[in-house]
Amino acid sequence: MTVLKNETFGLMKALLDAHTMGIHAAAALLKECGYRVIVAPTQIEEALEKISADSSQRLILKWLKENQINHIGISYRLDVNDAINIVGKLVHILKQNGDYESAGATIKSVYFAGLAAACNAIDKEYKGRIRTFRGGESAEETLLIMGIPYEEIPQKILSGCQYDKELLTFGKTIIEENSYKEMKPLNRNKYLEYGTFRDSLSARLEHNFMNGFQPLIRAHSGPYSAELKREQCLKEYKEWCRILADTGYLDILSIGTSQLSQSNFGENWEEKVNGGGVPINSEQEFKDIWDIARPMLVRTYSGTKNVKLMAQIYEKNINIAWHALSLWWFDELDGRGSNSLYKNLKEHINTIQYIATTNKPVEANVSHHFAFRGCDDITYIISAYLAAKMIKKCGIKVFILQNMLNTPRSTWGIQDLAKSRALLSLVKGLEDDKFKVVLQTRAGLDFFKPDLERAKVQLAAVTAMMDDIEPNNIYSPEIIHVVSYSEALFLATPDILNDSIKITRTSLNEYRRLKKEGMTPETITDEINERTNVLKNATIKIIEAMERSIPNLYSPEGLYIAFVAGWMPVPELWSDSDEFVHAKCWETKQVNGGRWLTDHELILSIDSRINRCISYIPDAEYILKNKY
Repeated sequence: MTVLKNETFGLMKALLDAHTMGIHAAAALLKECGYRVIVAPTQIEEALEKISADSSQRLILKWLKENQINHIGISYRLDVNDAINIVGKLVHILKQNGDYESAGATIKSVYFAGLAAACNAIDKEYKGRIRTFRGGESAEETLLIMGIPYEEIPQKILSGCQYDKELLTFGKTIIEENSYKEMKPLNRNKYLEYGTFRDSLSARLEHNFMNGFQPLIRAHSGPYSAELKREQCLKEYKEWCRILADTGYLDILSIGTSQLSQSNFGENWEEKVNGGGVPINSEQEFKDIWDIARPMLVRTYSGTKNVKLMAQIYEKNINIAWHALSLWWFDELDGRGSNSLYKNLKEHINTIQYIATTNKPVEANVSHHFAFRGCDDITYIISAYLAAKMIKKCGIKVFILQNMLNTPRSTWGIQDLAKSRALLSLVKGLEDDKFKVVLQTRAGLDFFKPDLERAKVQLAAVTAMMDDIEPNNIYSPEIIHVVSYSEALFLATPDILNDSIKITRTSLNEYRRLKKEGMTPETITDEINERTNVLKNATIKIIEAMERSIPNLYSPEGLYIAFVAGWMPVPELWSDSDEFVHAKCWETKQVNGGRWLTDHELILSIDSRINRCISYIPDAEYILKNKY
């Protein structure tokens, strides 16, 4: 059905479902096309969740009528059966009231965004009358599915998405040709320390591979089954490690340890819920995994308590390739740990100071966690810069700059390039003869579609984008964190992980070959340069204001105040604590393919942003003094 210009969209989700980014991205796109969009308030979210109640049904019908809504979008990414029930109940009451699929009906179309299984069931039940979104749709795809006429889509959206479309075309060719399946492991330069307990990331990068530089490949691996005993889970994982080591495609194994491995290592787990991940609970178990995984370098998550002790255990037992610290995260903010924010910062900085004595690199696992909580693109860059500068001050010599692309997944590729280049330029500006920055890129956590063949195409496409961050630098990126194409559906087995690496390496080699022949998209353009400079200049201005306004910024106290005073906005933070009210009291929305802070729908000026944050500093200082 084609949507008319004078018609209104109403976008809804259940209160329990915290996945709001998709709704706001769709709303922003529709508004850019000139359509009226109403996002359901909390009262309606609660009614949708309790749609079986007559009172909830009346409330929803009243909201639809008062706002003159013609097209309804429902998002529900939790339980599949609940999703099907919510859609079924809503359609039933709309039909019963004469508002849908009847003569003179005011509701002309219904859309649903959710898990693949729920979408499949709804497709079957309604035979395509309700259009579904499984995730990963481009801006153009989203609008066309929602019935927006192609001619109503602004040229800036069409041109802004052109780069993404070209990369997907490239990716499709890679997968259809199928040559990636024949790729053999690289011929490694096996230097003296290779695969021993004296091996290191720096040595692996320096010697790299014969026949020219190739990025090191890191992948995350960690199966878990609630049905199996802990010992059986460990046995299965060791077999996975053996397969990965023997096949030789993976350079760096990242052990996906369980929640209890991070929070309750060495304790009795009998009464505790473990959650996903490898249930490692002794130093010997780490030693065994390292030995089986050779010659791969090995690393794992940091602890969420006793962080320094866990770092020491990793050094002793797996010769950890590098440590990853989350600073503001994996604590009370996200429910991943028991530390308060301030205690977490103190413990992490103390741990980084210890790591400096080991001469190991450190990765700041921070920027994408801000993005998961709805931050703007500038905050993404600020958080990484603050972490890098603080880590340098602690004496670390090598900094791993992790850059998660496609986060949020609605970000346009040209904006991702601009964000990546601004980030890399600023952090590399910290380099000197005692501090080196190593770029590690990866696809977004929820980037891939829940369709294996389409996800393979996306993996090939995002690999090409990684090469375009520094298009003229054959040594960039130094590390690629490969996210397997099965990510949206299930954990990758060793076979799928190796296939994902083959796709990544084949795509990189082919894209570089085409680039030499001038057959890839031009990415040194005025538009991308302008986007980069806007992000870079704004970040510099805010950082300078922070350094002037917050005493000893690069300390636990300074970084705590920076967060609590709202210098790094996280409008979708789940915590209801008054402590973080200034961190949450912001609005963001997608504009022109990027994420920006807004005030009454308009992009907030940098000066206004700075002034607001400065005004919040006394509140943050008061909380720090009186709570800690």
